[in-house]
Amino acid sequence: VQLQASGGGLVQAGGSLILSCVMSGSDFSINAVGWYRQAPGKQRELVARLTSHGDTGYADSAKGRFTIARDNARNMVYLQMNSLKPEDTAVYYCNMELLVPPDYTGMDYWGKGTQVTVSS
Repeated sequence: VQLQASGGGLVQAGGSLILSCVMSGSDFSINAVGWYRQAPGKQRELVARLTSHGDTGYADSAKGRFTIARDNARNMVYLQMNSLKPEDTAVYYCNMELLVPPDYTGMDYWGKGTQVTVSS
């Protein structure tokens, strides 16, 4: 199973980016999906999460600015980031919880991350 994140880059404060993540190498069902980030010297933190039922959760810092979405047919998850701030600078990681047979236990998989840098 591989998760490949893309879409990061350098953007000015106030700008926007769309991160994408695609899962390959598995036909397991995807349960919840999420985006996390880790800034230098800080712990990895949840940015946004989306369940298979459509329930979303966002970090307070992301509410109103970021939107998570998924395309189940393409095994993809997206993060639309608007009104970016320098404090959003971090490596962003996608996460997918896959339901693994035979008992369909949820297992977490991670992408390698994509760098987002927001200049002031």
